[in-house]
Amino acid sequence: MAKVIEGLYYSESHEYVRVEGNTGFIGITDYAQNALGNVVYVDMPDVDDEITAGEDFGAVESVKAASDLLSPVSGTVLEVNEALEDQPELINQDAFENWIIKVELSDTGELDQLMDAKAYEAFCNQ
Repeated sequence: MAKVIEGLYYSESHEYVRVEGNTGFIGITDYAQNALGNVVYVDMPDVDDEITAGEDFGAVESVKAASDLLSPVSGTVLEVNEALEDQPELINQDAFENWIIKVELSDTGELDQLMDAKAYEAFCNQ
C-alpha cells in the first residue's frame, strides 16, 4: 500500500502539494513513484517560470516510462529541487521528502479542487 500523508493536497494525476503559508511544495506521490519504478531523470522548469493548474511543468523518467508532471496549482516557481538533478532516485527513497518544485501560489482557491488524503487513498484503490 502506497504511503499517503494527511494534510497534503492530491491531484488525480498523482502530484501532491504541501502548503506553507502562500508557498506550495509540489512533488509526485508515493503511489506514482511506485508505479514508475526507478526514477532516472527529472525535468524541471526554471525559477520564475509561471505554472498553470492542470498543465505540465516537467516530466519524470524512469527505467519503465516517462510521465509528464501536471501542476495541481498555478503560481510562480520559486525554487527547484537541485538535489534531484544528480540524484533523481531520491524520489523513490521518499517521494514526500523530495519535492520537485516550490511555488508561490497565485490562487489558493485552486486547492479546493484537489483531494485530501482520504479521498486520494480511495481514488488509488479504485
